[in-house]
Amino acid sequence: MNQHSKIYIAGHRGLAGSAILRELQRQGYSNLVTRTHAELDLEDAVATRRFFEQERPEVVFLAAAKVGGIHANNSYPVDFLMSNLLIEANICRAAHAGKVGRLIFLGSSCIYPRDCPQPIKEEYLLTGPLEPTNRPYALAKIAGIEMCWSYNRQYGTKWLAAMPTNLYGPGDNYDLNNSHVLPALIRKLHLAKLAQEGDVEGINRNEAAHGTIPADLKAKLVESCTKRQAPEVVLWGSGTPRREFLYVDDLANALVFLATLDDTRYDALVEPSCCPLINVGSGEDLTIRELAETIAEVVGYRGRFVQDTGKPDGTMRKIMDVSRINALGWQRKMDLKQGIALSCQDMYLR
Repeated sequence: MNQHSKIYIAGHRGLAGSAILRELQRQGYSNLVTRTHAELDLEDAVATRRFFEQERPEVVFLAAAKVGGIHANNSYPVDFLMSNLLIEANICRAAHAGKVGRLIFLGSSCIYPRDCPQPIKEEYLLTGPLEPTNRPYALAKIAGIEMCWSYNRQYGTKWLAAMPTNLYGPGDNYDLNNSHVLPALIRKLHLAKLAQEGDVEGINRNEAAHGTIPADLKAKLVESCTKRQAPEVVLWGSGTPRREFLYVDDLANALVFLATLDDTRYDALVEPSCCPLINVGSGEDLTIRELAETIAEVVGYRGRFVQDTGKPDGTMRKIMDVSRINALGWQRKMDLKQGIALSCQDMYLR
């Protein structure tokens, strides 16, 4: 891949895809191809094939996906399974027909078994049962990895599957019903801070910008506004599960780093005899309770937390073994607290 290569970013409006686009532009790549969902439905095989025939991209970043948190995965398992399978299959088939050189498929750390050893190495794939709360999504992503490997084995393609840890950053989804844990906590704690300041108008503006606030939560926020006191913030589960987080611009930097590796190092990653899988993460984790306390410090919330132990914890610990990508010369740059501050600014400005 060079500065003049024609590069297609599938899913360029999503959290990861928009970061990939920013990183490519930052590094001086200009021959970039994007399509919105309205312009191209990647679940439509005919439309996807036609797009590849017309544009003939040389490199593809496959970041398009249907994503969500525990609540969304539990509520819409068919959607998460079928949408992701269709997107992956249609792009892989069209990319092969169009003789795409390098393809970077973006997966998720949920592909790994729920109870596998920590930190999670690439070879732990398919060595045990998956976490039930997001199994359909995980299976779709595992199928995407297998597509990359199968095409490499059967057709000699050079496609790589990168598995990021939990992502956050500019462009995140702050909807309290279907967002991931970190952006959901940012919004919850920002709303709680507004309540402790008596800022009802600020709460209403936040709701207009980022989606409906559940009625019971909004009632508590308004009551706290009247009393000018910080409301309690409810955290799902016990607060003890440990999670790893990666600022999304660091992920984008890692993916462009991988796509621009010299042939010797890149070919070793996509050797047909080996699963073309590589982890991308920060290599550091913390408990959900510690995460909440860190966000509270950033946003200025001074109230207390309550654990709702009736809600699921999910996997108790997930941290990626990133020794493989580190050995290639890549390291994350963004500190978690600094990244949370930038994410808060992103939410405030939208």
